[in-house]
Amino acid sequence: MRLNRRQVLASGAGLSVLLALAACGNGGESGGQARRGGTLRVGALGTQARTERDPHGNLSNDSDFLIASLLYDPLTVPGADPTVMPRLARSWESDPERRRWTFTLADGATFHDGTPVTADDVVWSLRRLRTVAGASKLPVAADDITADGPNRVLLALPEPNSELPLLVRLMTFTVKRDTTDFAAAIGTGPFRLDSRDGGTTRLVRNDTWYGGAPLLDAIEVTAFEGTTALGNAVLAGQLDLASDVGAIAGRTAEGRPDLRVVRRANDTMLGLAARTSDGPFADPRVRAALRLGVDRGALVNQVHSGYGTVANDVLGTGDPRYDRTLPQRTRDLDRARALLREAGFDTGARYPLVTKAEAPGEVESAWVLATQLAEIGLKLDVVTEESGVFYDRSWLQAPLYTVSWGTNDSVLFYARSLLSSGSNRNETAFRDPEFDAATALASRGEDDAFRALQRIEYDRGGYLVWGMADGVDVAAATVRDLPTLGGFARVQLERTWLAG
Repeated sequence: MRLNRRQVLASGAGLSVLLALAACGNGGESGGQARRGGTLRVGALGTQARTERDPHGNLSNDSDFLIASLLYDPLTVPGADPTVMPRLARSWESDPERRRWTFTLADGATFHDGTPVTADDVVWSLRRLRTVAGASKLPVAADDITADGPNRVLLALPEPNSELPLLVRLMTFTVKRDTTDFAAAIGTGPFRLDSRDGGTTRLVRNDTWYGGAPLLDAIEVTAFEGTTALGNAVLAGQLDLASDVGAIAGRTAEGRPDLRVVRRANDTMLGLAARTSDGPFADPRVRAALRLGVDRGALVNQVHSGYGTVANDVLGTGDPRYDRTLPQRTRDLDRARALLREAGFDTGARYPLVTKAEAPGEVESAWVLATQLAEIGLKLDVVTEESGVFYDRSWLQAPLYTVSWGTNDSVLFYARSLLSSGSNRNETAFRDPEFDAATALASRGEDDAFRALQRIEYDRGGYLVWGMADGVDVAAATVRDLPTLGGFARVQLERTWLAG
Protein backbone atom coordinates (compact mmCIF):
# COMPACT_ATOMS: atom_id res chain seq x y z
CA MET A 1 0.00 0.00 0.00
CA ARG A 2 1.32 3.48 -0.85
CA LEU A 3 -0.39 6.79 -0.16
CA ASN A 4 0.71 10.02 -1.76
CA ARG A 5 0.86 13.36 0.06
CA ARG A 6 -2.60 14.49 -1.02
CA GLN A 7 -4.19 11.18 0.00
CA VAL A 8 -2.64 11.24 3.43
CA LEU A 9 -3.71 14.83 4.10
CA ALA A 10 -7.33 13.83 3.68
CA SER A 11 -6.89 10.25 4.79
CA GLY A 12 -9.55 8.42 6.67
CA ALA A 13 -7.63 5.13 6.54
CA GLY A 14 -7.38 3.04 9.65
CA LEU A 15 -4.54 4.01 11.96
CA SER A 16 -3.09 0.51 12.16
CA VAL A 17 -2.74 0.47 8.36
CA LEU A 18 -0.99 3.83 8.39
CA LEU A 19 1.34 2.80 11.20
CA ALA A 20 2.30 -0.24 9.17
CA LEU A 21 2.91 2.02 6.18
CA ALA A 22 5.08 4.31 8.29
CA ALA A 23 7.15 1.33 9.45
CA CYS A 24 7.69 0.31 5.83
CA GLY A 25 8.67 3.89 5.00
CA ASN A 26 11.23 3.76 7.79
CA GLY A 27 12.92 0.94 5.96
CA GLY A 28 12.92 -1.51 8.86
CA GLU A 29 14.26 -4.96 8.01
CA SER A 30 12.42 -7.62 9.92
CA GLY A 31 14.83 -10.43 9.11
CA GLY A 32 12.20 -13.04 9.96
CA GLN A 33 8.86 -13.41 11.63
CA ALA A 34 8.26 -10.73 14.22
CA ARG A 35 7.99 -12.15 17.72
CA ARG A 36 6.60 -10.83 20.98
CA GLY A 37 8.48 -10.38 24.22
CA GLY A 38 11.74 -9.17 25.68
CA THR A 39 13.13 -5.94 27.11
CA LEU A 40 14.99 -3.53 24.87
CA ARG A 41 17.85 -1.80 26.70
CA VAL A 42 18.35 1.62 25.11
CA GLY A 43 21.03 4.21 25.79
CA ALA A 44 20.53 7.85 24.80
CA LEU A 45 22.37 11.08 25.52
CA GLY A 46 21.16 12.94 28.57
CA THR A 47 22.37 14.79 31.66
CA GLN A 48 20.56 14.02 34.90
CA ALA A 49 20.84 17.65 36.00
CA ARG A 50 18.70 18.62 32.97
CA THR A 51 16.11 15.86 33.37
CA GLU A 52 12.66 17.05 32.27
CA ARG A 53 9.45 15.09 32.87
CA ASP A 54 7.04 17.70 31.56
CA PRO A 55 6.26 16.64 27.95
CA HIS A 56 5.65 20.28 27.04
CA GLY A 57 8.89 21.46 28.61
CA ASN A 58 12.32 21.87 27.06
CA LEU A 59 13.26 18.25 26.39
CA SER A 60 16.92 18.99 25.75
CA ASN A 61 18.02 15.47 26.74
CA ASP A 62 17.66 12.89 23.98
CA SER A 63 16.77 10.39 26.71
CA ASP A 64 13.90 12.56 27.96
CA PHE A 65 12.56 13.10 24.46
CA LEU A 66 12.66 9.37 23.74
CA ILE A 67 10.79 8.59 26.96
CA ALA A 68 8.16 11.27 26.31
CA SER A 69 7.63 9.98 22.76
CA LEU A 70 6.88 6.49 24.05
CA LEU A 71 4.60 7.64 26.88
CA TYR A 72 2.67 10.40 25.09
CA ASP A 73 1.26 10.64 21.58
CA PRO A 74 1.54 13.70 19.32
CA LEU A 75 -1.02 14.44 16.65
CA THR A 76 1.36 13.39 13.87
CA VAL A 77 4.76 11.71 13.44
CA PRO A 78 7.48 11.72 10.76
CA GLY A 79 7.17 9.56 7.67
CA ALA A 80 9.21 8.95 4.53
CA ASP A 81 7.17 10.26 1.59
CA PRO A 82 4.93 11.93 2.64
CA THR A 83 6.99 13.21 5.55
CA VAL A 84 4.06 13.37 7.96
CA MET A 85 1.94 10.43 9.13
CA PRO A 86 -1.03 10.06 11.52
CA ARG A 87 -0.74 9.25 15.21
CA LEU A 88 -3.27 10.54 17.74
CA ALA A 89 -4.88 12.36 14.82
CA ARG A 90 -6.05 9.69 12.40
CA SER A 91 -6.77 12.26 9.66
CA TRP A 92 -6.83 15.98 8.96
CA GLU A 93 -8.14 18.43 6.41
CA SER A 94 -8.00 22.15 5.71
CA ASP A 95 -10.09 24.81 4.09
CA PRO A 96 -9.05 25.88 0.55
CA GLU A 97 -6.92 28.72 1.96
CA ARG A 98 -5.06 26.36 4.33
CA ARG A 99 -5.79 28.59 7.29
CA ARG A 100 -8.26 26.38 9.18
CA TRP A 101 -7.06 22.85 9.90
CA THR A 102 -9.30 20.21 11.46
CA PHE A 103 -7.74 17.11 13.06
CA THR A 104 -9.91 14.05 13.72
CA LEU A 105 -8.74 11.91 16.64
CA ALA A 106 -8.01 8.20 16.41
CA ASP A 107 -10.84 5.84 17.24
CA GLY A 108 -10.55 4.09 20.59
CA ALA A 109 -7.69 6.22 21.95
CA THR A 110 -7.47 6.08 25.75
CA PHE A 111 -5.10 7.24 28.44
CA HIS A 112 -3.06 4.73 30.40
CA ASP A 113 -5.66 4.80 33.20
CA GLY A 114 -8.41 3.78 30.76
CA THR A 115 -9.97 7.24 30.38
CA PRO A 116 -11.08 7.99 26.78
CA VAL A 117 -9.24 10.78 24.98
CA THR A 118 -11.46 13.69 24.03
CA ALA A 119 -11.05 16.81 21.96
CA ASP A 120 -11.10 18.81 25.21
CA ASP A 121 -7.97 16.94 26.39
CA VAL A 122 -6.18 17.72 23.14
CA VAL A 123 -7.24 21.38 23.14
CA TRP A 124 -6.07 21.82 26.72
CA SER A 125 -2.73 20.13 25.91
CA LEU A 126 -2.14 22.22 22.79
CA ARG A 127 -2.96 25.45 24.59
CA ARG A 128 -0.62 24.50 27.40
CA LEU A 129 2.13 23.63 24.89
CA ARG A 130 1.74 27.04 23.27
CA THR A 131 1.90 28.76 26.67
CA VAL A 132 4.90 26.78 27.92
CA ALA A 133 6.95 26.50 24.72
CA GLY A 134 5.69 29.32 22.51
CA ALA A 135 5.30 29.52 18.75
CA SER A 136 8.47 27.54 18.02
CA LYS A 137 6.66 24.31 18.91
CA LEU A 138 3.13 25.32 17.90
CA PRO A 139 2.54 28.16 15.41
CA VAL A 140 -1.08 28.62 16.50
CA ALA A 141 -2.29 31.07 19.16
CA ALA A 142 -3.89 29.47 22.21
CA ASP A 143 -7.24 31.17 21.61
CA ASP A 144 -7.29 29.77 18.05
CA ILE A 145 -7.26 26.15 19.26
CA THR A 146 -10.81 24.89 19.80
CA ALA A 147 -12.84 21.69 19.94
CA ASP A 148 -15.14 20.92 17.03
CA GLY A 149 -17.21 18.16 18.58
CA PRO A 150 -16.04 15.30 20.84
CA ASN A 151 -13.27 14.00 18.56
CA ARG A 152 -12.24 16.92 16.32
CA VAL A 153 -9.86 19.78 17.01
CA LEU A 154 -9.71 23.00 15.00
CA LEU A 155 -6.52 25.02 14.58
CA ALA A 156 -6.97 28.45 12.97
CA LEU A 157 -4.04 30.42 11.53
CA PRO A 158 -3.70 34.12 10.68
CA GLU A 159 -2.12 33.24 7.32
CA PRO A 160 -2.03 30.19 5.03
CA ASN A 161 0.25 27.35 6.03
CA SER A 162 0.28 24.20 3.93
CA GLU A 163 2.62 22.37 6.32
CA LEU A 164 0.83 22.63 9.65
CA PRO A 165 0.42 18.82 9.98
CA LEU A 166 4.21 18.55 9.62
CA LEU A 167 4.88 21.32 12.12
CA VAL A 168 2.97 19.51 14.88
CA ARG A 169 4.95 16.26 14.52
CA LEU A 170 6.47 14.88 17.71
CA MET A 171 5.66 18.14 19.53
CA THR A 172 1.99 18.01 20.38
CA PHE A 173 2.04 15.48 23.22
CA THR A 174 -1.44 15.02 24.71
CA VAL A 175 -2.07 14.78 28.45
CA LYS A 176 -5.27 14.62 30.48
CA ARG A 177 -7.01 17.94 30.85
CA ASP A 178 -5.77 20.01 33.82
CA THR A 179 -2.68 17.84 34.40
CA THR A 180 0.25 19.75 35.86
CA ASP A 181 2.05 16.98 37.79
CA PHE A 182 3.75 14.53 35.44
CA ALA A 183 5.33 12.16 37.95
CA ALA A 184 2.81 9.43 37.06
CA ALA A 185 3.20 10.11 33.31
CA ILE A 186 -0.37 9.24 32.32
CA GLY A 187 -0.26 9.46 28.55
CA THR A 188 -1.79 7.71 25.56
CA GLY A 189 1.40 6.23 24.11
CA PRO A 190 2.44 2.67 23.23
CA PHE A 191 4.28 2.24 26.56
CA ARG A 192 3.42 3.01 30.19
CA LEU A 193 5.72 4.18 32.97
CA ASP A 194 6.81 1.35 35.26
CA SER A 195 9.67 2.83 37.29
CA ARG A 196 12.48 5.38 37.46
CA ASP A 197 15.77 4.45 39.06
CA GLY A 198 18.48 7.09 38.86
CA GLY A 199 19.32 7.56 35.20
CA THR A 200 17.26 4.58 34.00
CA THR A 201 13.54 4.64 33.23
CA ARG A 202 11.59 1.43 32.64
CA LEU A 203 8.53 1.47 30.40
CA VAL A 204 6.16 -1.46 29.85
CA ARG A 205 3.88 -2.34 26.95
CA ASN A 206 0.50 -0.63 26.72
CA ASP A 207 -1.68 -3.58 25.69
CA THR A 208 -4.66 -1.32 24.98
CA TRP A 209 -2.85 1.13 22.72
CA TYR A 210 -5.17 2.18 19.91
CA GLY A 211 -2.42 1.62 17.32
CA GLY A 212 -2.00 -2.03 18.28
CA ALA A 213 0.01 -3.39 21.20
CA PRO A 214 3.81 -3.22 20.73
CA LEU A 215 5.74 -6.48 20.55
CA LEU A 216 8.31 -5.63 23.23
CA ASP A 217 7.41 -6.35 26.84
CA ALA A 218 9.41 -3.34 28.02
CA ILE A 219 11.94 -0.67 27.11
CA GLU A 220 14.59 0.51 29.56
CA VAL A 221 16.07 3.91 28.72
CA THR A 222 19.38 4.91 30.34
CA ALA A 223 20.85 8.40 30.03
CA PHE A 224 24.55 8.78 29.13
CA GLU A 225 26.33 12.12 29.36
CA GLY A 226 28.57 11.58 26.34
CA THR A 227 28.88 9.55 23.16
CA THR A 228 32.07 7.84 24.36
CA ALA A 229 30.39 6.23 27.36
CA LEU A 230 27.30 5.46 25.29
CA GLY A 231 29.35 3.81 22.57
CA ASN A 232 31.42 1.80 25.03
CA ALA A 233 28.25 0.47 26.67
CA VAL A 234 26.77 -0.90 23.47
CA LEU A 235 30.13 -2.26 22.30
CA ALA A 236 30.45 -4.12 25.62
CA GLY A 237 26.98 -5.64 25.31
CA GLN A 238 25.46 -3.63 28.15
CA LEU A 239 22.87 -2.12 25.80
CA ASP A 240 20.78 -3.43 22.93
CA LEU A 241 20.64 -0.03 21.24
CA ALA A 242 22.77 3.10 21.42
CA SER A 243 20.66 5.89 19.96
CA ASP A 244 22.44 8.56 17.92
CA VAL A 245 25.81 7.43 19.17
CA GLY A 246 27.86 8.91 16.34
CA ALA A 247 30.38 7.91 13.72
CA ILE A 248 33.23 6.76 15.99
CA ALA A 249 31.15 4.02 17.59
CA GLY A 250 29.72 3.19 14.18
CA ARG A 251 33.16 2.62 12.70
CA THR A 252 34.17 0.50 15.67
CA ALA A 253 31.02 -1.64 15.40
CA GLU A 254 31.32 -2.27 11.67
CA GLY A 255 32.19 -5.86 10.88
CA ARG A 256 31.21 -7.25 14.27
CA PRO A 257 28.68 -10.07 13.79
CA ASP A 258 26.98 -9.33 17.11
CA LEU A 259 26.28 -5.68 16.23
CA ARG A 260 24.49 -3.75 13.51
CA VAL A 261 25.02 -0.15 12.43
CA VAL A 262 21.92 1.79 11.38
CA ARG A 263 22.60 4.86 9.25
CA ARG A 264 19.81 7.44 9.04
CA ALA A 265 20.33 9.83 6.13
CA ASN A 266 19.75 13.60 6.33
CA ASP A 267 19.87 13.50 10.11
CA THR A 268 21.92 16.56 11.09
CA MET A 269 23.16 19.60 9.23
CA LEU A 270 26.43 21.18 10.29
CA GLY A 271 27.20 24.40 8.52
CA LEU A 272 28.11 28.07 8.71
CA ALA A 273 25.82 31.03 9.30
CA ALA A 274 27.18 34.27 7.83
CA ARG A 275 25.50 37.55 8.82
CA THR A 276 24.00 39.16 5.71
CA SER A 277 22.72 42.52 7.00
CA ASP A 278 26.04 44.08 7.98
CA GLY A 279 29.64 43.25 8.80
CA PRO A 280 32.39 41.57 6.77
CA PHE A 281 30.13 38.96 5.12
CA ALA A 282 27.24 41.20 4.08
CA ASP A 283 28.36 41.34 0.45
CA PRO A 284 26.87 38.31 -1.38
CA ARG A 285 30.12 37.95 -3.34
CA VAL A 286 31.96 37.26 -0.09
CA ARG A 287 29.43 34.59 0.87
CA ALA A 288 29.76 33.09 -2.59
CA ALA A 289 33.53 32.96 -2.05
CA LEU A 290 33.01 31.08 1.22
CA ARG A 291 30.87 28.47 -0.56
CA LEU A 292 33.43 28.03 -3.34
CA GLY A 293 36.35 27.90 -0.93
CA VAL A 294 35.37 24.71 0.89
CA ASP A 295 36.04 21.11 -0.03
CA ARG A 296 32.72 19.49 0.87
CA GLY A 297 33.79 15.92 0.32
CA ALA A 298 36.81 16.35 2.55
CA LEU A 299 34.60 17.89 5.26
CA VAL A 300 32.21 14.93 5.17
CA ASN A 301 35.12 12.49 5.38
CA GLN A 302 37.02 14.31 8.12
CA VAL A 303 34.16 15.57 10.30
CA HIS A 304 31.63 12.77 9.82
CA SER A 305 34.10 9.93 9.17
CA GLY A 306 32.33 9.35 5.87
CA TYR A 307 28.93 8.86 7.56
CA GLY A 308 27.24 11.58 5.57
CA THR A 309 26.70 13.21 2.20
CA VAL A 310 27.72 16.43 0.47
CA ALA A 311 25.07 19.20 0.56
CA ASN A 312 24.37 22.24 -1.59
CA ASP A 313 23.64 25.29 0.62
CA VAL A 314 19.86 24.76 0.88
CA LEU A 315 18.35 23.61 4.18
CA GLY A 316 15.92 20.69 4.21
CA THR A 317 17.78 18.11 2.16
CA GLY A 318 15.44 15.26 3.14
CA ASP A 319 12.34 16.98 1.76
CA PRO A 320 10.90 15.11 -1.25
CA ARG A 321 10.53 18.57 -2.87
CA TYR A 322 14.20 19.52 -2.32
CA ASP A 323 15.43 20.97 -5.63
CA ARG A 324 18.06 18.59 -6.95
CA THR A 325 18.30 20.48 -10.25
CA LEU A 326 20.41 23.20 -8.62
CA PRO A 327 24.02 22.72 -9.78
CA GLN A 328 26.12 21.06 -7.12
CA ARG A 329 28.76 23.50 -5.90
CA THR A 330 32.34 22.29 -5.94
CA ARG A 331 35.56 23.87 -4.82
CA ASP A 332 36.94 26.62 -7.06
CA LEU A 333 39.78 28.44 -5.31
CA ASP A 334 40.59 30.80 -8.16
CA ARG A 335 36.99 31.98 -8.49
CA ALA A 336 36.70 32.36 -4.70
CA ARG A 337 39.81 34.55 -4.55
CA ALA A 338 38.54 36.64 -7.46
CA LEU A 339 35.19 37.23 -5.73
CA LEU A 340 36.95 38.45 -2.59
CA ARG A 341 38.98 40.89 -4.67
CA GLU A 342 35.86 42.13 -6.49
CA ALA A 343 34.13 42.72 -3.15
CA GLY A 344 37.13 44.61 -1.76
CA PHE A 345 37.35 42.16 1.13
CA ASP A 346 40.16 42.83 3.60
CA THR A 347 42.24 39.64 3.51
CA GLY A 348 44.80 41.23 5.82
CA ALA A 349 42.42 41.19 8.80
CA ARG A 350 41.52 38.25 11.02
CA TYR A 351 37.91 37.24 11.71
CA PRO A 352 36.43 35.11 14.52
CA LEU A 353 34.61 31.89 13.68
CA VAL A 354 32.50 31.06 16.73
CA THR A 355 31.54 27.46 17.50
CA LYS A 356 30.26 25.32 20.37
CA ALA A 357 30.46 21.65 21.33
CA GLU A 358 26.78 20.90 20.70
CA ALA A 359 26.48 18.49 17.76
CA PRO A 360 29.04 15.72 17.18
CA GLY A 361 31.82 17.08 15.01
CA GLU A 362 30.73 20.73 15.23
CA VAL A 363 33.93 22.08 16.80
CA GLU A 364 36.03 19.89 14.52
CA SER A 365 34.17 21.29 11.50
CA ALA A 366 35.11 24.84 12.50
CA TRP A 367 38.81 23.97 12.49
CA VAL A 368 38.60 22.19 9.12
CA LEU A 369 36.69 25.13 7.63
CA ALA A 370 39.25 27.60 8.95
CA THR A 371 42.05 25.58 7.40
CA GLN A 372 40.33 25.24 4.04
CA LEU A 373 39.26 28.89 3.78
CA ALA A 374 42.78 30.06 4.58
CA GLU A 375 43.61 28.91 1.05
CA ILE A 376 41.48 31.72 -0.42
CA GLY A 377 43.07 34.31 1.91
CA LEU A 378 40.40 34.30 4.63
CA LYS A 379 42.03 34.24 8.06
CA LEU A 380 39.68 32.77 10.69
CA ASP A 381 40.29 32.37 14.42
CA VAL A 382 38.19 29.55 15.89
CA VAL A 383 36.51 30.61 19.14
CA THR A 384 34.82 27.79 21.10
CA GLU A 385 32.13 28.90 23.53
CA GLU A 386 30.08 26.99 26.09
CA SER A 387 26.56 26.49 24.72
CA GLY A 388 24.92 28.85 27.22
CA VAL A 389 27.42 31.60 26.46
CA PHE A 390 27.06 31.02 22.74
CA TYR A 391 23.28 31.45 22.76
CA ASP A 392 23.50 34.51 25.01
CA ARG A 393 26.29 36.29 23.19
CA SER A 394 26.91 34.97 19.67
CA TRP A 395 23.77 33.36 18.29
CA LEU A 396 21.89 35.78 16.00
CA GLN A 397 24.66 38.34 16.51
CA ALA A 398 28.14 37.12 15.51
CA PRO A 399 29.28 37.72 11.91
CA LEU A 400 30.20 34.04 11.39
CA TYR A 401 29.42 30.95 13.48
CA THR A 402 28.68 27.26 13.16
CA VAL A 403 25.12 25.95 13.31
CA SER A 404 23.53 22.53 13.57
CA TRP A 405 19.97 21.47 12.82
CA GLY A 406 18.20 18.11 12.84
CA THR A 407 15.05 16.75 11.18
CA ASN A 408 15.99 18.15 7.78
CA ASP A 409 12.97 17.02 5.77
CA SER A 410 11.16 20.33 5.24
CA VAL A 411 12.59 23.13 3.12
CA LEU A 412 9.61 25.34 3.94
CA PHE A 413 10.03 24.87 7.70
CA TYR A 414 13.54 26.31 7.53
CA ALA A 415 12.50 29.05 5.12
CA ARG A 416 9.82 30.26 7.52
CA SER A 417 11.73 29.63 10.75
CA LEU A 418 15.26 30.76 9.90
CA LEU A 419 15.26 32.91 6.76
CA SER A 420 12.01 34.89 6.66
CA SER A 421 12.32 38.54 7.66
CA GLY A 422 9.87 38.19 10.54
CA SER A 423 11.50 35.16 12.14
CA ASN A 424 12.88 35.54 15.66
CA ARG A 425 15.45 32.85 14.82
CA ASN A 426 16.88 34.51 11.72
CA GLU A 427 20.44 33.28 12.23
CA THR A 428 21.90 35.13 9.25
CA ALA A 429 19.88 38.39 9.58
CA PHE A 430 18.55 37.66 6.09
CA ARG A 431 16.08 40.27 4.82
CA ASP A 432 14.90 39.64 1.27
CA PRO A 433 11.43 40.77 0.11
CA GLU A 434 11.51 38.43 -2.88
CA PHE A 435 12.29 35.50 -0.60
CA ASP A 436 9.51 36.48 1.81
CA ALA A 437 7.02 36.66 -1.06
CA ALA A 438 8.08 33.26 -2.40
CA THR A 439 7.82 31.74 1.07
CA ALA A 440 4.30 33.10 1.51
CA LEU A 441 3.22 31.64 -1.83
CA ALA A 442 4.92 28.32 -1.06
CA SER A 443 3.02 28.20 2.22
CA ARG A 444 -0.16 28.24 0.15
CA GLY A 445 1.12 25.16 -1.70
CA GLU A 446 2.41 26.77 -4.91
CA ASP A 447 5.19 24.59 -6.32
CA ASP A 448 6.82 27.29 -8.49
CA ALA A 449 7.27 29.50 -5.44
CA PHE A 450 8.71 26.55 -3.54
CA ARG A 451 11.43 26.20 -6.17
CA ALA A 452 11.97 29.96 -6.28
CA LEU A 453 12.70 30.28 -2.56
CA GLN A 454 15.28 27.50 -2.80
CA ARG A 455 17.00 29.27 -5.68
CA ILE A 456 17.20 32.50 -3.69
CA GLU A 457 18.61 30.65 -0.68
CA TYR A 458 21.16 28.96 -2.97
CA ASP A 459 22.18 32.19 -4.72
CA ARG A 460 22.30 34.77 -1.92
CA GLY A 461 21.31 33.25 1.40
CA GLY A 462 23.53 33.37 4.47
CA TYR A 463 24.10 29.65 5.01
CA LEU A 464 26.97 27.48 3.90
CA VAL A 465 25.45 24.00 4.05
CA TRP A 466 28.40 21.83 3.13
CA GLY A 467 27.14 18.41 4.18
CA MET A 468 24.62 16.26 6.00
CA ALA A 469 25.59 13.88 8.77
CA ASP A 470 23.99 10.48 8.96
CA GLY A 471 22.36 9.60 12.22
CA VAL A 472 24.28 6.60 13.51
CA ASP A 473 22.72 4.05 15.84
CA VAL A 474 24.48 0.88 16.97
CA ALA A 475 22.30 -2.08 17.90
CA ALA A 476 22.67 -5.70 18.87
CA ALA A 477 22.15 -8.02 15.90
CA THR A 478 18.97 -9.32 17.53
CA VAL A 479 17.19 -5.92 17.35
CA ARG A 480 14.75 -5.69 14.45
CA ASP A 481 12.70 -2.98 12.72
CA LEU A 482 14.53 0.05 14.02
CA PRO A 483 13.58 3.40 12.44
CA THR A 484 15.89 4.57 9.67
CA LEU A 485 14.50 8.04 9.03
CA GLY A 486 16.71 10.97 10.00
CA GLY A 487 16.16 13.41 12.83
CA PHE A 488 13.81 12.75 15.73
CA ALA A 489 12.11 9.88 13.91
CA ARG A 490 14.68 7.75 15.75
CA VAL A 491 12.38 7.75 18.81
CA GLN A 492 9.67 5.75 17.01
CA LEU A 493 10.41 2.36 18.61
CA GLU A 494 6.84 1.09 18.94
CA ARG A 495 7.33 -1.48 16.13
CA THR A 496 10.80 -2.64 17.19
CA TRP A 497 11.20 -6.25 18.36
CA LEU A 498 13.86 -8.71 19.50
CA ALA A 499 14.78 -11.88 17.65
CA GLY A 500 16.09 -14.90 19.52
